[in-house]
Amino acid sequence: MLVGFDTADDAGVYKLTPELALVQTVDFFTPIVDDPFTFGAIAAANSLSDVWAMGGRPISALSILAYPGKGDPGDLEEILKGGASKMHEAGCSILGGHSIADDEIKFGYAVTGLVHPDRVKANSGARPGDVIMFSKSIGTGVIGTALKRGIAKPSDVDAAVQSMLTLNHDACDEMLTGDVHGCTDITGFGLIGHAREMALASNVTLEITVDQVRLLPGALDYARAGAVPGGLRNNREFASPAVQFTRTLAPGLEDLLYDPQTSGGLFYTLPESDAAKIKGAYRVGRVLERSDRAIRLV
Repeated sequence: MLVGFDTADDAGVYKLTPELALVQTVDFFTPIVDDPFTFGAIAAANSLSDVWAMGGRPISALSILAYPGKGDPGDLEEILKGGASKMHEAGCSILGGHSIADDEIKFGYAVTGLVHPDRVKANSGARPGDVIMFSKSIGTGVIGTALKRGIAKPSDVDAAVQSMLTLNHDACDEMLTGDVHGCTDITGFGLIGHAREMALASNVTLEITVDQVRLLPGALDYARAGAVPGGLRNNREFASPAVQFTRTLAPGLEDLLYDPQTSGGLFYTLPESDAAKIKGAYRVGRVLERSDRAIRLV
């Protein structure tokens, strides 16, 4: 075992030969959009992301499905088709899966990928002096909550959905053109939650320049309107003791830093000389020697 659960990494990695290792991960959740095809596609993109976050290439997947026994079979077909469309886009084969009858719909995949044992990008490799890069904007959790409350603009929802549907395949390829030291993807624990995991695993402090973090359209407005998911509150309660504030943030902005993301972007560190070459991501901070707090917001 090269990577296990001890550093809260994105996936497990098991060495098969000196040249080959398996990357294994699993993720599933309840619907976050109304359209069943789109839900299935987002669930697949989210499940695939953890393999790319380890620097791997997804090759196969097993579906995980909970669906009401008296549910609409047409909606079920669309969920499966949506998931299959993203797996096909990723070049990942669906080998089968397992389903159960449940009153609450849940869907996702267990995904297996491949990586060279010497090229695993774990969350524990960040080094002082590195630049922190990020490949997407944040705000999907707040926008999803605004959608449920009926206050979200269609254009804002469309932008969030497009972000969640965008595979991290290209972002991973771009990332791997540099000497990446540490990597994770920003998903359910939010930007600060996953940054905290990286900082602790790497024994460093991550300094994040808040104004450089890109927000999805409308996300700040919905946060200020109180469209805050329960997961955001949990993330703040869990991760905020690790955070040092050097400034007062605008209303709603702190919420977004804890906002749980679905199919979020890759968050990684690499030397300044390599960061200048990256086109598929933007810088959001730097890695410092470890201080009394894991995260420093400036």
